[in-house]
Parts: sequence; structure tokens; C-alpha cells
Amino acid sequence: MKIQEVILRAISKQITWIQAAEIIGVRPCTMRRWRYRYEQHGYDGLFDRRLKRPSPKRVPLQTVEKVLCLYREQYFDFNVVAFVEKLQEEHEIQLSYSWVKTALQEAGLVAKKSRRGPHRKQRPRRPLVGMLVHVDASKHAWLPTRGLQDLIVVFDDATSEVYYAQLVEEESTVTVMAALKEVVQRQGVFCALYADRASHLVYTPQAGGPPEKNHRTQIGRALEQLGIELISANSPQARGRCERLFGTWQGRLPQELRLRGITSLKQANHFLREEWIDFHNRRFTVKPQQQGSAFVSAYGADLEKIFSRQEHRVVGNDNTVRYQRKLLQIQRQEFRYSMARCRVLVCEHLDGKLSVYYGPHLVGRYDAQGQLLAEQNQAA
Repeated sequence: MKIQEVILRAISKQITWIQAAEIIGVRPCTMRRWRYRYEQHGYDGLFDRRLKRPSPKRVPLQTVEKVLCLYREQYFDFNVVAFVEKLQEEHEIQLSYSWVKTALQEAGLVAKKSRRGPHRKQRPRRPLVGMLVHVDASKHAWLPTRGLQDLIVVFDDATSEVYYAQLVEEESTVTVMAALKEVVQRQGVFCALYADRASHLVYTPQAGGPPEKNHRTQIGRALEQLGIELISANSPQARGRCERLFGTWQGRLPQELRLRGITSLKQANHFLREEWIDFHNRRFTVKPQQQGSAFVSAYGADLEKIFSRQEHRVVGNDNTVRYQRKLLQIQRQEFRYSMARCRVLVCEHLDGKLSVYYGPHLVGRYDAQGQLLAEQNQAA
């Protein structure tokens, strides 16, 4: 190790000064002189004593010790950019990113990254908001005490503005539908959705092969009813914007949750909605290339029906429908004497409730257990 690295590790209290003297191969009295020299002249990471004068950019040893101890004891899981922001905002220590990164790397507190991968060309952003929306989920230890969770994020391609963020136990059809439904309710109907090849988004009959367009998933059917084009990425590298967003969040969000003592999904989701999304949109969004919006109001669309799991069933002779081991009794309708042998549509909503439709007619609403709801009884 360089002498500089050993001294920095001693300053950060990873090793003692006596151990530092043994590693360098000098006597303890020599190490004491070096320590006194640092205390008198400061340290800037590249101190050159051949000029016989201290560097004009020197940093006092007390500041160096404070920075290294803060990272080692309090911000040990932060990336360097987030740590520098905390130093400036919380501790009023104004140091450059380059200096902090070098000091942490030389002290052994941050690993030196390897060379980057092959050169890739960036895909241009869409010029208007609402033209292309990304949806993705990242499995990570967002709450380390609870293992791994999926974080579902929906953001705009033109500006990187986040419209939705939610921590769930596992990404599924229901959780992604809930995200898209909220975005459509708040922002409007967008032009296209860019997503990965998860099984609840597209159907790929052969692993690694192209998705089958004629076989629609529940989410694909909902998007088609709203006129939204579904674009599936061929590789993670094709979705670099999503990968970079999650890379940034993985280096910041778990650490912020830990500092605030947040350990439950409910608390974490409250923090995401009330603070984190606004922080991201202030810090990381860019201006769109063109003014205006491609979002269209969803007025008149039955989003409760569209964003539901839908399956067709045939009504039995006793006017009942079997669905997921539940028996749904259909009451007598005004427009038809009996519903027996009719083909109906069963909708399982995001809250677990059920609805049965015959064409445009709603013929029954039920709770999650399959019991007819009170308002439906009154209507009958």
C-alpha cells in the first residue's frame, strides 16, 4: 500500500498509528512526526513536500478525520455523490466530489471501480411528455431488515419525471396494473409504454425469442383498450434509462430509509409519495425538447373495468357463474328473463371485488368472497 493509503486508514481509525508504523516499516517516533506534520500543515490528498511549503488547497486534518469517520460510522452505505451532498447540507463541509472520492478510496472505505463496458450510443429522448412512459421494477434490499422487495417505478422518457413509485413484496399483474391505472387517472392516457419482457406484460413462447403479439396478457389487453402501444425491450442494455435510474436510487433510497428508521412497507411508501418522488423530480429531471403534452384525458373510460383481470364464463342453468372456486349468483335482470347459457365477462378488480358483465350490462357486483354486494341486492 502507498504511505498515503496507510495514513488515511489511520486517520479514519481503521488501524492505529502504531499499526500504520509497522505497515510502512518506520519507527513509532517517525510516525508521530508525520502525524504532527499533518496536524500542522493539513492534507489535500496529493501533498507535495518538495516545494518546502504546504499546499494552498490543503484540508485541515480535523476535517479529514471528521469526513472519514462520518462515512465509516454513519454513511457507510451511501455512494460518493450522495455522501458529498450530505456533507454540504447536513454538516456544512464544502469539499469537492473528486477530493472526497479520492480520500475514501485511498482510505479503503470505497472500492475503486473497474473500467466501463463497451461504448454504446444513447437513444434520443422523446420530444414531448406523454409520448413514451417507462415502467419497470427493481428487486433489491430496499428495506434490508425485510429481505428483498420490488420497487415499481413509472416515469416519462422526455423528462425522467417520476409519476409513480411503490414498494411491493413482488411485481405482478395486479401491482403493475395499479401503477398504470394511477398514472392514467392523474396524468391521462399516454402514447406508448416501454417495458421489459416480464410474463405479466408480454408472452414469449420461447425463452429469449420474440414476444407473440397475438397472445395478449391482461396488461396488454388493458393497454390496447386505451389505445396505448406496448413496446417490449430486447435487452437490459436497451433500457439504459431505467437501469441508470435504479442504479441511482439503489445508492440513495435504502440509505435514506435507514437514516429515518423506516422498516415497514407502509412507512416506506408514504416516504416515497410525500418526499422522495418530489426530491427526484427536483434533482434529476430534464427539460423536454418541446413544450406541450401528449397526454389525453381518460374522461369517459371505465378504468375500474379496464384495469381488472378479465375472463369469460358461461352462466349455468341456475344463473350462477363459477370463477376461482367461487359461485357467483346472478339476480333476475329487467332486460332478460334468464341469464342461463349466456356468455358473460367476469372482472376481478384490483381491490379483490368481482363484477359480471353481459355485453354493456352490469349484471352483478360481488365482494372478494363472492357474496353479492348490498347495493346490487337493492337494485335487484
